Amino acid sequence: MKIAVIGKGGREQALVETLAASPGKPEIYTYPGSDAICLTATKIEVAGFDELIAWMVDNKVDLCVAGEESYLVYGDGLANRCAAVGIPCWGPRKESAQLEASKEFAKEFLMRHSIPTGLATAVDSYEGAKAAIAGKYPTVLKFDGLAAGKGVAVCPDEAAAEEFLQEVFVQKRFGEGRVLVEEFLTGPEISIFGAICDDKYLILCPARDYKRLQDGDAGPNTGGMGAVASRRLASPELLREIEEKIVAPTVQGLQQDGLPYRGFLYFGLMLTPDGPKVIEYNCRFGDPECEAVMPLLRGDLAGFCMAGACGEFKPELISFDEGWSVCCILASAGYPAGSHSGDVISGLDACGARVFHCGTKKTDAGWVSNGGRVLAIVAQGATLDEARTRAHAEAAKVDFPGSQRRSDIGYKNM
Repeated sequence: MKIAVIGKGGREQALVETLAASPGKPEIYTYPGSDAICLTATKIEVAGFDELIAWMVDNKVDLCVAGEESYLVYGDGLANRCAAVGIPCWGPRKESAQLEASKEFAKEFLMRHSIPTGLATAVDSYEGAKAAIAGKYPTVLKFDGLAAGKGVAVCPDEAAAEEFLQEVFVQKRFGEGRVLVEEFLTGPEISIFGAICDDKYLILCPARDYKRLQDGDAGPNTGGMGAVASRRLASPELLREIEEKIVAPTVQGLQQDGLPYRGFLYFGLMLTPDGPKVIEYNCRFGDPECEAVMPLLRGDLAGFCMAGACGEFKPELISFDEGWSVCCILASAGYPAGSHSGDVISGLDACGARVFHCGTKKTDAGWVSNGGRVLAIVAQGATLDEARTRAHAEAAKVDFPGSQRRSDIGYKNM
């Protein structure tokens, strides 16, 4: 089996390595890939999206796996283009991927299908946002389009709201787009991942990520500074409630709305005093949650994704270890406002945990930073304490100038 994995970060490396370990030993290809991913997969040397589709046809690729969200909605959409040339794709079509690409689309979907979520108002101007907030704080502001995990601001006061609105409407940091002014919800967050094949679904290993840059959930919002994953993260009772009130109605809603879906679907949830509510959907695996979850997966991920992309639901092909997995992110200097590249990374040879490269490059001087989030250091254990102790100990062995790392991943909110 030939599989093309589309993306270039730590999430894609985790997927590539797990797919490659499948019993059938598939040939793995990657675009655009990275130096680290290419230690396992073969880089597809093409100039752009159209050439990628042609390459997959010419090289008789059996399965395309979507990693990064942007490709799902780029142009005609990755899954749509694959379908047009007869290549099965594990990832939803463009019309369905609007669940992630447009916060407004997702909110309307949630409300239409009576799925628990916070109330929200969509606005298209700075003045409209201020009127919708109406001086009520805290409030949540969400940029409508894709923003690499940084388009959401939880604003405790007017100053915080003003800063975000300036970024969106004046500086145009995320490009053109509307903003959702959303009800502020309270409670711990949890990430639930579903594998959806038309009207059938499988709930995968739950996870919890850490969005803020600094210990204690302080500092600016990021794409994620770490994650914890375990089947034991949520009780059976909570998982049943989430399935009955959120996952099953979502799958039914997709069917009712004529939105074809084959691929991973991320449910970002808040466990409020009134029960779990949806904060957001992502139409792919989360990052860095994927780096924490994949080491717990057992079985044939390649066979599972191939069957699902072809419309066959085979949940018996995969399972998850009952232990714990903890992921610590090392970010570059200046992140998340910017990033710093070219800093030489030391200690990788001494690190005894799994290492996924989120933003690195191989040079004559060794591995160097090449992005905001640089590395994901991931360790497992039979207990949470064993996993988090090992993850932090191994992460402490790796360093580069300006490195930023939270020391409370797996401790806070557990």
